[in-house]
Amino acid sequence: MSMLDKLKQMLKGHEDTARQGADKAGDALNERTGSKYESQVDTAKQKLDEQLGEHPGQEPPQ
Repeated sequence: MSMLDKLKQMLKGHEDTARQGADKAGDALNERTGSKYESQVDTAKQKLDEQLGEHPGQEPPQ
């Protein structure tokens, strides 16, 4: 089993917590770098959302 598979298995059922952690880490990184890497942080958060599935209450894309 790959490391990514293990990570996905560990996060199962804790998607909201993972999103909150990613948001907090991204905000901290933007603050420390003066938002120099904001687009990369946003891209990483989008990729995480894609991997975790949709947000609760978010309508799926059509």
